[in-house]
Amino acid sequence: MPHTIIEKIISAHGGGPNPRPGDIVWMNIDYRSARDFGGANVVATLQEFYPDDPIGDVGKTYFTFDTNAPANTIGYAENQHICRTFARKHGVKVFDVDRGIGTHTALEEGLVWPGATCVGTDSHFNILGAIGAFGQGMGDQDVAFIFKAGKTWFEVPPTMKVIFRGKLPANCTARDLTLKLVGTLGASGALGKCVELGGEAVDSLDLAGRITLASMATETGAISYFIRPSVEVINICKELTGRPDCAPVMPDPDAKYCESLEIDVSNLEPLISCPPNPENVKTVREVAGKKIDSVFLGSCTNGRIEDIRTATKILKGKKIAHGVMMKVVPATREVYQQMLAEGLLKDLFEAGAIITGAGCGGCASGQVGMTGKGEVQLSTSNRNFKGKQGAGETYLCSPVTAALSALKGEITAG
Repeated sequence: MPHTIIEKIISAHGGGPNPRPGDIVWMNIDYRSARDFGGANVVATLQEFYPDDPIGDVGKTYFTFDTNAPANTIGYAENQHICRTFARKHGVKVFDVDRGIGTHTALEEGLVWPGATCVGTDSHFNILGAIGAFGQGMGDQDVAFIFKAGKTWFEVPPTMKVIFRGKLPANCTARDLTLKLVGTLGASGALGKCVELGGEAVDSLDLAGRITLASMATETGAISYFIRPSVEVINICKELTGRPDCAPVMPDPDAKYCESLEIDVSNLEPLISCPPNPENVKTVREVAGKKIDSVFLGSCTNGRIEDIRTATKILKGKKIAHGVMMKVVPATREVYQQMLAEGLLKDLFEAGAIITGAGCGGCASGQVGMTGKGEVQLSTSNRNFKGKQGAGETYLCSPVTAALSALKGEITAG
């Protein structure tokens, strides 16, 4: 019988030969991790229920500290060290506070691959759909069970198909494409579904662009966005994983979808997500001229070297507007190293930006990107709910819009 991508992945991981939407299956998990946010609760659960033998497969189990890195509160410091102590005792690998965002680290370390199943205590774990892998954020107790058992129960989701028609205009980025999708689907348009994305605009994206697109699946209620890996992405995965057999999982031509949608992006223009939620998408032109107080460049959505290069090219040799504070957080240590090697740190510093170590930055009440009451912030992160990044107003945008606006001191597309 014909199958979608998620159905094929589930079947290949113990979910039976013919999984269908609504079926409850057991699925084996290739990669599992807990981050500093929730990691201590995972440890506590393991110690309570499996005190003698808590880890089923050490080689597939990891801790990643990225939410608050390095810890700037006593609570985070204690939680991180609880995880470190547990990891040392049981031989679990820790990607500590210097390594960066956990999902990005898993990609760079070659620990995930197209068709893999990956679970962690991160609501944006579905970002791994960027390479055609299944990633899923789960609760602390679920992840603890997976640490021990190596599998989880899962309800097979329905799949919808979204095709972008037309080429992405030259003045638009992967982030504008992403915001177009979020604005079209809304907060619940893909609720409980997997979404297979295709079309010329998607196929032309590099890996960084695909990461940006996949990173906002959660904001539309989706289980995951699946982007079919290009030859370039497959070659990157082969190199990183050392697995010459890396290959994309493709849907059958006659696979059954619960819904199909086409979105024309041939006339797309730069977009921005306005408070109080990500689905409140407008053109940058509609809100141009609004004064800003701060800019955040980073997060799992736009913290890759490609994003930082793009912004730095705009900022180089210029000065950030007086009264505007710009904060830059690379996604990983590898990205930071590239910034050093390419001279981007110097260019950003001279423009007036603040650059910190790798990590999530502003999300989950981290240490960079918080706002005060009345503060207007532009951010390349993926959420702008009230209180998410402080008491101020956060607008979500591309690195291009962020950099241009930082120079002008107000929202602008050019």
